[in-house]
Amino acid sequence: MSFFLLHPPDALDSDQPRAAFGCRYWTFTSTCKVLKTMAHLVWKTELNTGIHEIDTQHQRIVQYINALDDARRTNDRKVVGRIIEETIDYTASHFAFEEAMIEDAGYPFSGPHKKVHEIFVRRVTEFRARFESGEEVLAELHDMLSRWLFNHIRHEDGAYVATVKAHLRTTDSSAEVLVHAQVRQAVQQGGAAGQVKLGWMRRLFGG
Repeated sequence: MSFFLLHPPDALDSDQPRAAFGCRYWTFTSTCKVLKTMAHLVWKTELNTGIHEIDTQHQRIVQYINALDDARRTNDRKVVGRIIEETIDYTASHFAFEEAMIEDAGYPFSGPHKKVHEIFVRRVTEFRARFESGEEVLAELHDMLSRWLFNHIRHEDGAYVATVKAHLRTTDSSAEVLVHAQVRQAVQQGGAAGQVKLGWMRRLFGG
């Protein structure tokens, strides 16, 4: 599958001929093999869902993944650790927003969709723990995030688009407005849950 292009900065000086296949650059020797390099992701419009808030958040996650590639070159574990933490934090906020949105729209598979998110969060949390224990995980983490994100957008996210768009047309509203109303209600009810929701809304939209 070819759904985005990668531009690996440290591979560009090589004399080996290269061609883009999906998410890797390959060298042509006696056998084809993947170059051991990380790379910048380039967003392609075919990945847009047509839901403004979701597309904006997906592109922000791509920027975080690219920041992991940039952080690798600093050789500064403190910088790398901060980027990993910010990537996890923002992605979890995006998931919370998306789950609230599809539940509001009455998407029938919101439960299984949430389970997919939970599995992903566990995986990246494991990467963070390995990094904190001193392992070199950045290339592996970058590869997992790249592959997972675009597959998830194309499949799990693509499945809810029609339902959400129909709901937005019916309510003559936007995803942000609908989810914000849920958050305000949760805050008014009091308790920790409302404050958690307010936290990820602020992380995504400011304020």
